[in-house]
Amino acid sequence: MSTVRPMRVNDLFHISSTNLDPLTETYNVSFYLEYLTKWPDLCRVIEGMDGQIEGYILGKLESSPYPSPVTPWTPSTNPDPNYLPWHGHITALTVAPSARRLGHASRLTESLEQQSDAANAWFVDLYVRASNEIAKELYRKMGYSVYRRVVDYYNDGEDAFDMRKSLGRDKNKECVREGGEETRVRPEDVW
Repeated sequence: MSTVRPMRVNDLFHISSTNLDPLTETYNVSFYLEYLTKWPDLCRVIEGMDGQIEGYILGKLESSPYPSPVTPWTPSTNPDPNYLPWHGHITALTVAPSARRLGHASRLTESLEQQSDAANAWFVDLYVRASNEIAKELYRKMGYSVYRRVVDYYNDGEDAFDMRKSLGRDKNKECVREGGEETRVRPEDVW
């Protein structure tokens, strides 16, 4: 049985086997350390019975860097469609090729959602390549939907889907939408 636990600094020496997928972003050590320092509750690994790291998730809690257009902010009174309220964000989620189809991605994501919900976030979001059908289907099964398409988001010119899942604070599910694939924005619009 694999166990989800908080990521530790020394885990960074053991995650390279999880980054073998060409769609997985690999970051420098300072990036991982920044996340571990700022958002330790949102950085988790899944460890196998043999002690090997089988996957990890990096997340953060954030909001737009500029003040809310209305106070207090609610989805129904928000005049700025690109304003991001307090929310959880999945920066990276990966599972080693040898440990796929075991539910690890769902367990890691659920742990981040629980921490974000406990921090009173409105939703959890993530960006996924428009061409990554496997990941999009995985997230849809976990309750995420496309909120908008970010045109030319990646360095190679590919679009990203901004996918979201409402949390307990968004009781009326106003932070998500149907048909978000047709709502197009530029990377500079999403902050």
